[in-house]
Amino acid sequence: MTMLSAEALKEIDRAIAKYPADQKQSAVMAALAVAQGEVGWVSPEVMQFVASYLEMPPVWVEEVATFYNMYDTKPVGKHKLAVCTNLPCALSGGERAGEYLKRKLGIDYNETTADGCFTLKEGECMGACGDAPVMIVNNTRMCSFMSEQKIDALVEELKSEAAAKGDK
Repeated sequence: MTMLSAEALKEIDRAIAKYPADQKQSAVMAALAVAQGEVGWVSPEVMQFVASYLEMPPVWVEEVATFYNMYDTKPVGKHKLAVCTNLPCALSGGERAGEYLKRKLGIDYNETTADGCFTLKEGECMGACGDAPVMIVNNTRMCSFMSEQKIDALVEELKSEAAAKGDK
């Protein structure tokens, strides 16, 4: 069963090619990222597919997917917003930014808005303490110095982007 597009499989194959032929399981993190990008989250079926594709035990894939917080093992909204609340960021506005987003979106951490547009997460250290408060959108876009005004602008931008694509 092919669960991913030919393009996604090519991307995984490029990651596999970076390792010796007998160590293709070393591409598990890249394969999970590609699969999550295409499917939206890492379901048990996705983990099973990745394990089969990389010829490794499914439990090893599950261990990676559940250890790293960049992988979503439950469905998330179209836009996942992760706010760093580790101590340096928390002391520099991360907690405030998170609380503001909770009020603005009407959800708590680990919840998704009713329209499926946003999921809010607490993020681990993003390595940008001097730019606090910081957030990452969909594991790919870092946003720094997130004041209430910048949060408002980001949320509106993401809503407009979703509307332009015909999403909620």
